Amino acid sequence: MPRMVTSSERKNVNGRNEARKLIASNRRARRDYDIIETFETGIVLSGSEVKSLREGHAQVADSYARVINGQIWLDGVHIPPYQNAHGIGAHDPDRERKLLLHRREIDKLSHTIQIEHLALVLLSMYFKEGRVKVELGLGRGRKKGDKRQAMAERDSKREMARAMVRQAKGRD
Repeated sequence: MPRMVTSSERKNVNGRNEARKLIASNRRARRDYDIIETFETGIVLSGSEVKSLREGHAQVADSYARVINGQIWLDGVHIPPYQNAHGIGAHDPDRERKLLLHRREIDKLSHTIQIEHLALVLLSMYFKEGRVKVELGLGRGRKKGDKRQAMAERDSKREMARAMVRQAKGRD
């Protein structure tokens, strides 16, 4: 009896890769903020921006998102111009870019940001099924002492894990 092919398997059969191809990540964001919730969003880009991203050119340090008039805009991302785009196809590398979310998600985020004084920071940009996606994190800023405490906790967990492995192997 023939087996029915699911939609995800069909994509793999047709040669599409479902894996995420990372373009850029903002490692400082997880250090500087306590990330409460993450969101995957689409982004409005021009053709030359996508071609530049396919080459892996993007700088996302210190980038953040804002809610303006019921829309979410990404600011602080630098996508350099595509080398082969001349004249009309060239884009402004530091422009604000619109993010794509459902209306209720935007309203929920806007309300949460205003009430709890949180920040929307860009965590990473990646390709998913041929489209550029942005991972946003809703987070609360950490103070200098909080950063040190988080690093100390992470180091102590790592040491405990190493000790457990050594003890399991019988080295201690």
